[in-house]
Amino acid sequence: MTWRDQLEVRVERWIEAGLVDAKTAERILQFESAQERRAALRWPVFLAMVFGGILFAAGITLFVAAHWSDLSPAMRFSLLLLMLGVCHLGGAASAARFPALSTTLHGVGTVTLGAAIFLAAQIFNLHENWATGVLLWAIGAVAGYLLLRSWVQAAALALLVPAWLISQWSTETEWHSGGERLLAVGLILTALCYLSARIAGQESASRRTLVWIGGIALLPCVAIAIAIVIDNVPESYVAGQNPPLSSVTLAVGWTVALLAPLVLAWFLRGPAAWMNVVCAAWAYALILAASYSRSFGPHEYHQSLLATLALYALLAIGSAGLVVWGLYEKRKERLNLGIAGFAISVLFFYFDSFMGKLGRSASLLILGVLCLLGGYVLEITRRKLMARMEMSR
Repeated sequence: MTWRDQLEVRVERWIEAGLVDAKTAERILQFESAQERRAALRWPVFLAMVFGGILFAAGITLFVAAHWSDLSPAMRFSLLLLMLGVCHLGGAASAARFPALSTTLHGVGTVTLGAAIFLAAQIFNLHENWATGVLLWAIGAVAGYLLLRSWVQAAALALLVPAWLISQWSTETEWHSGGERLLAVGLILTALCYLSARIAGQESASRRTLVWIGGIALLPCVAIAIAIVIDNVPESYVAGQNPPLSSVTLAVGWTVALLAPLVLAWFLRGPAAWMNVVCAAWAYALILAASYSRSFGPHEYHQSLLATLALYALLAIGSAGLVVWGLYEKRKERLNLGIAGFAISVLFFYFDSFMGKLGRSASLLILGVLCLLGGYVLEITRRKLMARMEMSR
């Protein structure tokens, strides 16, 4: 059922209930159809602004790189200030007549700020922690969002603040072990927090941007988090090559990794953030199972097998929970991601546990049947769940 059909059904119910008359219903349909056409016409402009902004930023980068070695330090710094000024002043000048161009130029200015910070450090030979440069960039993004409230600034803020936290933690714990788990949990919780930003009655452009970022980042973040923990288990927990982190550092790290995404979720979702607390418990259990799955020696096969099964079981539970969460709050992106996550978990479980124990032809045959049959079952299930969600709206 298309959007137009759904609207017509609702308007017919309003007419039958005596809420509106036929003329009012016709005006409602005409107004909503015009809004839909206007939204469709915005897509070409949106794509033109996105690609134009990327090409403009690339052109600035190439121009500066081509002439950088020929410029004096004073000219280099002046060029950096000029780039920032042109972008933001151009955005301010076009705000009234062409808001899309204004948003693009301000976004390019925020991106240029990062390059200006690190190039200025190079010009004046500043030997500072590189994470501090990311912090300054994130502060610029905070200022941009507070002043403009645009989705581009929200995207920059959503990416730069976690980037600063990760870079700061990485530099502080470079020669120590034991900080991998909290980094992994923080990655997963941040992606889930962004994914759950949209709830009923809250449909701003900034929230939609967060949902896109969370949807794109969730599955890679889960894979990266598991890889971080597994890759560091033999070195950190078994071999003991690096000294462990102090209890104070770990306490601060865990506080930030857990509370920062949960506080943001409370700010975005209010009381509905209790679901994010459940996600935090699941993420911690998942990372704990991942670390134990590779921490046993070759003579502890049964313990390692149980830990591996627990890891894949938690992945399946998380995928199913994401589907249920999407049905509960009527969010299609969570339902689709949950089904995709379940399919990927099954494939990785097959590669990790069974494929190496079978012959080449048998393993490929079973994998083909698994993909075909599993894909069919998951798609049918997804369509039924989507239809159920639409009927309950």
